[in-house]
Amino acid sequence: MKVTLISALIGVAVAGIVAAQQGPPQLSPATEELAKRFPYPVIRDLRGVIPRGPRPLPSPPLGSGPWVYSTFEQRDIKVSVVTTGLSHPWSLAFLPDGSILITERAGRLRILRNGVLDPTPVAGTPQVLSRGTMAGLMDIALHPDFAQNKWIYLSYHKPLAPGVAANSVLRGTWDGKALTDVRDVFVSDDVDTEASRIVFGKDGMLYMGIGGPGTGPHVSVDRAQHTNDLAGKVLRLRDDGGVPPDNPFVGKTGYKPAIFTLGHRVQLGLALNPYTGEIWEHENGPNGGDELNVLKPGRNYGWPIVSYGRDYNGPRFPPSAPGFEEPLVFWVPSIAPSGLTFYTGERFPGWKRNAFVGGLREGEVAPTGQLQRIVFNDNWEELRRESLLRDLHQRIRDVRQGPDGSLYLLTDEDPAALLRIEPVAPTPTA
Repeated sequence: MKVTLISALIGVAVAGIVAAQQGPPQLSPATEELAKRFPYPVIRDLRGVIPRGPRPLPSPPLGSGPWVYSTFEQRDIKVSVVTTGLSHPWSLAFLPDGSILITERAGRLRILRNGVLDPTPVAGTPQVLSRGTMAGLMDIALHPDFAQNKWIYLSYHKPLAPGVAANSVLRGTWDGKALTDVRDVFVSDDVDTEASRIVFGKDGMLYMGIGGPGTGPHVSVDRAQHTNDLAGKVLRLRDDGGVPPDNPFVGKTGYKPAIFTLGHRVQLGLALNPYTGEIWEHENGPNGGDELNVLKPGRNYGWPIVSYGRDYNGPRFPPSAPGFEEPLVFWVPSIAPSGLTFYTGERFPGWKRNAFVGGLREGEVAPTGQLQRIVFNDNWEELRRESLLRDLHQRIRDVRQGPDGSLYLLTDEDPAALLRIEPVAPTPTA
């Protein structure tokens, strides 16, 4: 399928400020017809939801590296550029032959072979709606039995009408060069939803986060609490996109059966904790109040009723209330977390059982991207955090552990880079 970038009528974040200056969204006839199917705006009116401010500073050029750092538990590390020439990448996956697949938000799937980025995108990706920073071609995951079935899963925004898309998941078969037999296994029946992450659990099920509207009128933002709406939820699906019969809301009136958890804002991190078997999730708060959560079936994580952050216009949210799960970790000020992994390798013994979280910006100020390392005790209670790579001033979109035990990071820039973190080689002695 040919990749086509379809521009949206309205964006998120910076685009929201532009919308506030331009007036209400103008809908095409096709979009107006589609809007009749939904009880909420299919394109939000963002006027007044974000105060005007200075245009964010761009990230500085990265440089060629490498860079050497001394960190707390793991003294000397080296950060190297694996490749550049990417445009707003979102996620990556490692193939058994050592190649790396990388998604780009605009709709391209790239492949890195033997350290060289192929200039030609991989064939077989779908049309996407790429909007602001929160919509387009998103996450990638290999099926647990990839060695046998060669299945690759991609989450993306499937265009339905000008400016309107549905969060979707496709499955394709990898033939070594391209995706073949590509088909949607899941298409949301709700729209005006934001970013998505996908991950397979130990149970073989596919978990999918669907970001709810993070800003806008109450009729939009409140959807994270609506049980017959997929916005602001984490779903649990079979590998064919069907609903497992043991999902927590199967057979319950007024609930969509794919829902696993609810009350989320914009989930930009979703990972299997290999030490506990649990699915962990992190999400962007409003102005502060980013959260790292352990997902438990049927639980409600509170957005937009409770949050440790505050509205962009100033008022605080109540931080907690009965019936809502408390975050395991929260950030004030916000770091805009994106990407999540747990370290299990041998190259960094001091980092085992640590969680690594990418950060796009801190305290609503750019360019302040970073990588954060979180240390836990035996009960998975936070002990300390360490901010890494702040002096590079790059937005970190994703972080993954590679099969070689190194950490790999994607910067959310244009041009963007794939970075590798590895130990500094010991100096030879005479």
